[in-house]
Amino acid sequence: MCSFRTIIVLCAISSGVSGYRNKEDKTMCPQVKGARNFNLESLLGSWYVVQYYATSEEDVIYKCMRAVFEMGADDGANPAVDLNITYSFVDDPDNEMLMGNITYVVPDMSKPAHWVHSEDTFLEMYNTYILDCDNNEWALLLNCAEKPKSPRYLTSLMISKTPNLAPGVVSFLRDKLPKYDITLDYMFEMKQENCEDPSKNLHYASASQPAKTKKGKHPLKRKNRSKNSVKRH
Repeated sequence: MCSFRTIIVLCAISSGVSGYRNKEDKTMCPQVKGARNFNLESLLGSWYVVQYYATSEEDVIYKCMRAVFEMGADDGANPAVDLNITYSFVDDPDNEMLMGNITYVVPDMSKPAHWVHSEDTFLEMYNTYILDCDNNEWALLLNCAEKPKSPRYLTSLMISKTPNLAPGVVSFLRDKLPKYDITLDYMFEMKQENCEDPSKNLHYASASQPAKTKKGKHPLKRKNRSKNSVKRH
């Protein structure tokens, strides 16, 4: 007959083995279930980014972030989605608007809430999931970049058709993120006050220089500038 102490030891060993086997590979994207009954067309148009998360950010560095979704060119079998983001840096006294863009493909129209984008130059694969969406009111996106021999890079956007969301909706959406290794302490509110019109402030010119578009790196990609960016472990 096994003693009580023996049973406790065996349970501890079993638990340890199970934990070892189930240890998550942080180089790979988490297993994600996109929103059910998601209608791709409901996401098209311009949105305010209400909250934002990125693996590398431990402080608020952006403000006035907006996201615009449009249908892109496709090959007939796989629809494409263009995502354009405009934003400013919080420490920029000129409030200059920058722009980043990325084009996704919907690989399986039976799962329209999952998009992919690849960057062959950097050997990265981007997976974007719409975790939840309420018609034309709000949506929650999770983006994950995978690169060989590198930790995965996670970002999340909580977006709304208005600059603010009701506290109950915000709490409901935030509660969906921790299981995907999102630390809520770093899911930051996005200030939308005193913002320039993105369509008016993306171009600049001088007497000796033709107009051109100011572009920054897309906030969903592995980090751009970063005076305040710190890699979390």
